[in-house]
Parts: sequence; structure tokens; C-alpha cells
Amino acid sequence: MSQLGEGRELAGLALPALRAFAGAGLLKPLPPRRALRALHAARTLGMGAAGGCAVSAARNPDGVAVIDERGSLTFAQLNERAERIAGALRAEHGVGVGGSGSLAVMCRNHRGFVEAMLAASRLGADLLLLNTDFPGPQLAQALAPHRPAAVVHDEEFTAALDDAGAHGARILAWHDADPAAGVPTLDRLAESGRTALRAPSPPTPGRLVILSSGTTGAPKGAPREPSAAAALGPLTTLLEQLRPRAGGPIVIGPPVFHGFGLAFLGLALFVGAPAVLRRRFDPQWALDAIERHRVTHLVGVPVMLQRMLALADSERARRDTSTLRAAASAGAPLAPDVASAFMDAFGDVLFNLYGSTETGFASWAGPADLRAAPGTVGRPPRGTTLKVLGGDGRELAPGEVGRVFVGSRLVFDGYAGGGSREIVNGLMSIGDVGHFDAAGRLFVDGREDDMILSGGENVYPQEVEDALAGHPRLADAAVVGVADPDFGQRLRAFAVRRSDGEPVTEEELTAYLRERLARYKLPREIVFLDAVPRNPTGKVLKRQLPAE
Repeated sequence: MSQLGEGRELAGLALPALRAFAGAGLLKPLPPRRALRALHAARTLGMGAAGGCAVSAARNPDGVAVIDERGSLTFAQLNERAERIAGALRAEHGVGVGGSGSLAVMCRNHRGFVEAMLAASRLGADLLLLNTDFPGPQLAQALAPHRPAAVVHDEEFTAALDDAGAHGARILAWHDADPAAGVPTLDRLAESGRTALRAPSPPTPGRLVILSSGTTGAPKGAPREPSAAAALGPLTTLLEQLRPRAGGPIVIGPPVFHGFGLAFLGLALFVGAPAVLRRRFDPQWALDAIERHRVTHLVGVPVMLQRMLALADSERARRDTSTLRAAASAGAPLAPDVASAFMDAFGDVLFNLYGSTETGFASWAGPADLRAAPGTVGRPPRGTTLKVLGGDGRELAPGEVGRVFVGSRLVFDGYAGGGSREIVNGLMSIGDVGHFDAAGRLFVDGREDDMILSGGENVYPQEVEDALAGHPRLADAAVVGVADPDFGQRLRAFAVRRSDGEPVTEEELTAYLRERLARYKLPREIVFLDAVPRNPTGKVLKRQLPAE
């Protein structure tokens, strides 16, 4: 995009952004001293994570910033700890010094992750977010292109980092017992940072490196340089549609090392909302947290929403969830029946968000869309182009299935180790196939590489998974394509029965699907499992499914 085009785009966003910021309570007048502190923070730290937290600390220092299993931190406390940790990381471990001073983080959802992220942002250091599910070999692949100066990690991941041969300093974030003397921890860095020289404001922001899921191959780093201009359109859309407010708690269920969870953590810091975190998601905890903290926003991948729905009606009825204003789902396909059931249980508060590590936020569907067309991922946010293209690169009409392409300032420039995704007419492939309906809503029919050809017919497993997800006696399901000597390929389904009630049989499920799907889309076999293997964002780990 030319500079003139960019200027026009940003100018067109200015008024909607101001209205959205005002609606979130971000433009309320401040006392002169606080206003000066907020202005100084924005000027020196920019509007990345550190700047957003520092501005919120200036606006409302006593407001709660983080709630986790160890209690709560105010914005003033969080901002001060991040500043001290940044100073100690620079002075003691060389983070933020030169091109080799990057920081890696391997933490679950808790304050330590937030503090490390903010410290890296203050230093202008590249920040590599490591998947907490990766074993040693995958970690080694993820770390190789970056060689961070230090790794902040939870104690439970020490062995995996040892297996990966991780270089650089190790700093403990979450630990159950007091580490031995001399072992670096975030708490000790915060204490030593009292005497460390204050880290200088970074001349340029560091890159944020989010890893691909690694479900289909080696994990790849997708680096981005934080940019307020790039985020303005998507941020304005989230503020307009989901309506987060300063002081309104947000339960963040997905891992914050993933783009979905991280985006809402950043949103919470920016608007001054408490981020409610737990190291491992639990549906009972989520309901308790909504009631106890008067939560206004819930963030979860579809399997988390399903687990909340699986709790008995009486259990949900005992919890006051009336403060819930919006629930955001992303990270994996949201089955139509799950969307409808969630809104029936919690009200019309559900939003289905769609995107990828490489393209960023690509589309959203609100409650009205999900009632009218369950399963849709909706329309693009402000500043984003979304198209379905045919094999020849032409834009397809509503109802025609093709490849989904995205264009925005959030699209990454390429993987850390080289390579990128396909670009057509300035738009990037997101890796899915889909179609628009007559109302302009996008539907994702499946992954490009998941399509199977069975007896001459194209079949996408996601459609069958969505149908299975609607069966009231199933807790989970997955569908894959396997080789077939007669048809080339066929579908194999995996199903997890609910623990309560009469167990469903394969014959009953086949009859259920026969009423909902064309004959050629029916799986030839249904294998029952205790659990479908999934990564932390809810994607099925197909390589871990039984081969026979």
C-alpha cells in the first residue's frame, strides 16, 4: 500500500476509533498529574504492551490489572515490577542489548508471563513465545533461529528446555517451592532491579514472534513488529463490537502464548481491564470466576465453551453470569450447534472470531449473525480485506467454494527461518477454503490440506465434525481422511461419549449423520476414544489419533 493510501486508510479510521475509545472510557478527563504521566508513558514507550500498561497505570494506578491463582496485582504494581525486571534483564543477562538480546517465554497463564512480556516490550527486545506443549525436539526447532539471551519459564518446563539444549540464562517464573539461592527468578529480578540502572526507552520496538501450532510439521516463527497503525482497525472493531470497558474483568482461557489469548491480554492492558488468568483452564473455575469477579468478558476456544456447556444445567444455574457482556471464541472451528447451545445457556453474547498466526484477525461474527447463520465467521474487521478466490485468482460469487485470502496491515512478512504463505493480488492465503453467503458472511468449509477425494466427490472433514458435535450424547469428535483401496480415500470419525447418561452406539451415530449429510460424506467407521488429542488452542493433533 502506498503512503498516500495508508494515510487515507488511517484518516478514515480516525473518527470511528475516537468513538470506540470514548465508549471504552479511554478519553475521560484525568487530573493534570495523571494526564502528564500517561502522556509521558505513551511518548517514551509507544503503544505496545509496555506503553499500554504504563498508560493504564497512570490513568488508574489502583485498578486491578491481573488476577491469577496467587491473587491480584494493580496496574501500578505490575508496571513497577515490569520496569524493575526489565532493568535487571538488561544489566544481568544482556536482554535488549544488540541483535542477540532476545527473550523467550515458556509460561502458562499467570502474572509471570505478563511481567516478562512487558519487560521485553520496555527493552525493545524480540520476544519469542514458546508453546507449553512442545517436547524437547520441537522446542529445539523453535529456538534454533533465535538463540535468545534468556528464557523465562515455569519450573515444570525445566526438563523440556534441558532436552532442547536451550542456550542463555534461565529465569523461573512460576515455582511451587523456593528455588535454591542464586537461581534467578522473576521475583529476585524485581528485587535486584531496585538498584539496576533504569532501562532506556527502546529506539525501536522489538519483534513479537508467535509460533505456528506445529500440528502438521515443524513449528515456524511468525515475527511481527508491533504497530499502532496496523492494529488500529482491528482494535476499533473489537472495541465497537465486544465493548470492553476500563475496570471490566476479562477471563482469558486460551494460552496467552497463542495469538488469540495474547490479543485479549493486550486488549485488557490497553483498556485498563483486569485479566483473569489460570494456569490450566477449568470450566468450573470459569463459572466461579464470572460470578466472583463480576466478569464482563469471556475468552475461550470452542472446546472450552463445550466443557462449560457440559456442566449440568443445575450447576450453571447456581452461578450468576448476568454480568457477562461478550464471549469470544476462536482458535479452532466453532460448530453451529455449540454456538446455538452456548447462547441458549448464557444469552446472546457470543462472538466467533477468525484468523491465523500469519494473517492476524481476519473476520468476526456477532450474536445476530450466529443466530441467523450458525457456523459463520462473519465479516472482516475495519481495515481488512477478505476474499474467496478460485484457482485462477478470480473473486468468486456468493455460494462458490474457493480459497480464503486476507489483506491487512497485520499480515506478517514471512517466517523467521524463511518462506511465507502464497500471495495473490496483494492478499495472503490463510490456508482454508470457504464461501460467502448472500448476506456477505464467510463460512469456512475446511483446511485446504484436509480435503479428501472419496469416490470422485470432494469432502471436508470439518462439516462432518460439526454434525457430530451436535449430538447430545457426545462430548467431542474429530474426523480425518484415510486411504481406501476402492474409493481412494474415506472418512474415519473419532468420538468421545459423554460420561453421563446412556452411551451412544456407532449405529446410532451413523443414523444421526445420515439424516444430516449426503451419503458420500458419511464416515465408514466411528472409533470411540476417551479423549480427542488437542493442542492448547483446541486444534486436533491428528498425528496422535489411532492409525487403525
